[in-house]
Amino acid sequence: MTDAEDRKPQSDEARNVFVPPSGVAAPADSESQTTSEFAVPDGLAVPKPGTESETTSEFALPDGLDVAPPPPSPEAEGSAFSTPKTYSARQAAAFTPPAGVPLVRLTKDVPWQDRMRTMLRMPVTERPAPEPVQRHDEAGPAVPRVLDLSLRIGELLLAGGEGAEDVEAAMFAVCRSYGLDRCEPNVTFTLLAVSYQPSLVDDPVTASRTVRRRSPDYTRLAAVYQLVDDLSDDETQVSLEEAYRRLAEMRRNRHPYPGWALTAASGLLAGSASVLVGGGLLVFVAAAVGAMLGDRLAWLCAGRGLPEFYQFTVAATPPAAIGVALTLAHADVKASAVITGGLFALLPGRALVAGVQDGLTGFYITASARLLEVLYFFVAIVIGVLTVLYFGVQLGAKLVPDAALGGSDPQPVLQIAASLGLSLAFAVLLQQERATVLMVTLNGGIAWVVYGAMQDAGGISPVASTAVAAGVVGLFGQLLARYRFASALPYTTAAIGPLLPGSATYFGLLGIAQNEVNRGLTSLTKAVALAMAIAIGVNLGSEISRLFLRIGSAEKRRAAKRTRGF
Repeated sequence: MTDAEDRKPQSDEARNVFVPPSGVAAPADSESQTTSEFAVPDGLAVPKPGTESETTSEFALPDGLDVAPPPPSPEAEGSAFSTPKTYSARQAAAFTPPAGVPLVRLTKDVPWQDRMRTMLRMPVTERPAPEPVQRHDEAGPAVPRVLDLSLRIGELLLAGGEGAEDVEAAMFAVCRSYGLDRCEPNVTFTLLAVSYQPSLVDDPVTASRTVRRRSPDYTRLAAVYQLVDDLSDDETQVSLEEAYRRLAEMRRNRHPYPGWALTAASGLLAGSASVLVGGGLLVFVAAAVGAMLGDRLAWLCAGRGLPEFYQFTVAATPPAAIGVALTLAHADVKASAVITGGLFALLPGRALVAGVQDGLTGFYITASARLLEVLYFFVAIVIGVLTVLYFGVQLGAKLVPDAALGGSDPQPVLQIAASLGLSLAFAVLLQQERATVLMVTLNGGIAWVVYGAMQDAGGISPVASTAVAAGVVGLFGQLLARYRFASALPYTTAAIGPLLPGSATYFGLLGIAQNEVNRGLTSLTKAVALAMAIAIGVNLGSEISRLFLRIGSAEKRRAAKRTRGF
C-alpha cells in the first residue's frame, strides 16, 4: 500500500470496525454495526427506555415505597389543631410528639361532672375532638349566646354555694355541648369568665359576669344540674332558646318553703342542738325561741339593707340573752346549752366546707375569699355573743362551762333523734327539694352514730371522730349524687349539721368574757380544728368514692397539679 493510499481518508465502515482482543476482526453483517468503545457488549441485557423521560435524581422516591395520602385538614391554616404547611405528609406515619401520644379514653355513660373535670385538667391540645350533642344550623352555634348561657348557669351554681371546680365543669360542659371545645372557663369568688378562641389566627371571644348575691337555694341548684345533664346528653336535644326559657323559669320559681317554715326550722335546729349537748325539754324550748327571734331580727336587718356581718351580729344576741336571763333568774336549766344551741343555727358550715374544698382542688384565690368570709361571719357571732355575755357577767350571772355537757350518762337514743331533727331543719333552711330531705336526714343520723361510737365507746379524740364521721357523710353524699346525676351539696351540707363545733365555740367565747383568755383561745382553737376536720373529711369522702368506685374516665384520674409546689 502506497503512502497516498495511507493518507486517503477511510470510509465510515472501515473506521468503525471492531477488533476484539484476540486480534481477529469480527465479520461484518449486511447492516452497519456499532463498534464504539462505549457500546454494550453482547449478552448484557439492558432495559428498554420508556416513551417518557424518567426521574433520575438521587432524591427520587424508590420503587415499591408507598406514600400515605395526606390527612384531611378540615380546619383552616393557622389553627392549633391543623397541620402546618411546612409539615411533610411523608413523615406523618413516623412522627411522635416529644412527650408521647396521650391516650385519652372517656366513658360516655358516667356523670358529666367527671368527664368535664378530666378534660379541664388536660392541656388544650390534648383534649379529645369535640362531639357536639346539641344541633344547630349550618352556620354553627352563636358563640356569644353560648358563652352567655354558660355564664348564667355558672352564676346560679356559684351563688348556690357550689365549689369552683364544679362550676367550671358545668360551664365547660355547656360550651362543649354546642361544639365550642377550645374554651377556658375561669371562676373566682365573685367573677365568672369564659374565653373561646376558634384558632390561632382568629380573635378570641371573652365574656364575664359578676356574682353579687348568694342564696342557698338547693332546689334551684338541682334544677340547674338537671339542665346541664340534659345539655350533655346526646339523646335530649335542647336548643339555646329552650335552655334560656328553662333558666328564666328557675329564676321566677318561688322557694319551696315559706318564710314561717324557715323560722320554725331555725328553732328546731337550735333546740335539737341544745339536746345534743345535754339539754332537756325546757332548754329545747328556750333555744328554739331564741333562734327564732334571732332569725326574725336578721330578716329585719336584711330588709333594711344592712350587710350580712351585722345580720349575724344581731341574730347571735337573742339566744345569748335568753341564756343569761335564765341564769339570773336561777332557773334549774342549763343556760350554756341554750346559748350553744343558738350558735349552731348561725355557724357558716356551708361556706366553710366550700372554702376548704376549693383549696384542696387548687382554687386558692376562691378558697381564700370563702374562708375570709367565714372568718368575718365568725367574728360577727363573737361580737354579738360576747357583748351579751359581758353584760351578763357584770350583772352577776354565773355561767359555768361544764353545765353544757351531758354528764357521764349519755342518752344515745335521744341524741340520735336530736341529730335527725337538726339535719332535717338544716335541709329546710337550705331550701332543698322535698325528695332529698329524707336521705340527707338519715345521712346526718348516721354521721352522729359514727361520731358517738368513736368518741364515747372508743375513746377516740373528738377531732379524729369528727373527721371520720364527716368522711362518711361525704362518701354517702357522693354516692347518692352519682345515683341521681345531681350535685352532692344537698346530700352532704345538711348532714354535717350535728358535727358543727357549737359547744367549743361557746366555751371559747365564755372564757374570753370571763377574762380567762388562755382557756378561751384553747377552746376556739379546738373549734377551728373541728371545722377543718369536717371540711377535709367531707372532701376526702367524695374523693374516695371516685377513687375506688372507678367513676369517671377509664384511665387514672389526673391530679389538679402536676408539680409538688415547684
